[in-house]
Amino acid sequence: MRDMFDGVQLFVEVVESGGFAKAGERLSLTRSAVGKSIARLEERLGVQLFKRTTRSQCITEDGQQYYERCLRAVKELRAGEIMLETGRREVVGRLRVSLPVLFGRYCVAPILLRFAREHPGLEIELSFSDRQIDLVSDGFDLAVRSGSLGNGATLRARRLVSQPKLLCASPSYLNQHGTPDSLIDLSSHQLLPYCRNGQAMPWRLPGENGVIAEVPVSSRVRLDDLEMVAHAAVADMGIAWLPYWLIRERIQRGELIEIWGERPRAAMECNVVWPDAQHLPLRSRLAIDLLAIELPKILESQAPNN
Repeated sequence: MRDMFDGVQLFVEVVESGGFAKAGERLSLTRSAVGKSIARLEERLGVQLFKRTTRSQCITEDGQQYYERCLRAVKELRAGEIMLETGRREVVGRLRVSLPVLFGRYCVAPILLRFAREHPGLEIELSFSDRQIDLVSDGFDLAVRSGSLGNGATLRARRLVSQPKLLCASPSYLNQHGTPDSLIDLSSHQLLPYCRNGQAMPWRLPGENGVIAEVPVSSRVRLDDLEMVAHAAVADMGIAWLPYWLIRERIQRGELIEIWGERPRAAMECNVVWPDAQHLPLRSRLAIDLLAIELPKILESQAPNN
């Protein structure tokens, strides 16, 4: 009976990851070891599961039919693991989470650190980066992402919260250069975009009719850190478009003034994502639920007046 399951989970992993090499990366095995295991499984079954070339592997018709049945069995085993784990109600193991730098530091990390404090058996690792990481190859269980989800076909996602974003500038800048009345007027102002990979991220701003439009932004000053964008705006260097949670205190102190506060505000969606094919242990599921409950409370308490 035990021999019947030898290589089955590895076979499912190869199909879901798209090849021997990627499956090996996920399972910390060499490509050769994966290939030998699949070859033994094919020999035992008496069928060819993959058509192989020097660079890729393509599943056969027999392989596809076998995969569909194996997948059902693996899902049942995973469901059994979840049932047992939930029954223990003990959060254990390691949880690796990728967070955007500032939003992660100010809004997300306090929630997850409290989660770790409440569960002594949990090991938690938080990594702060604004680059678009690959959850599988970089070894993360979860990632909190603002804006685009990237390759949504390989990810599962849950929406957490919307972050209101405000157009703003310092009083001195507006006194010297005037307040823009329209999207076209922005072209005559110094703008302070947030950049990623050397590219200025577009702004989503309301026109005079209140309709939100995506506006390409160019500038002689380019910064890949939102905190520095806020500092530059306070230093009278131009107009910025920033999340309210970051500039709330600066607005309250009068260092920045919101522009077009009477118009609708655009918001940036925030999601938690995880690999589509990955079994979600109790620690990940509870962390996702906690973020979905607590993050809206944090941002709602800081929401700008409408």
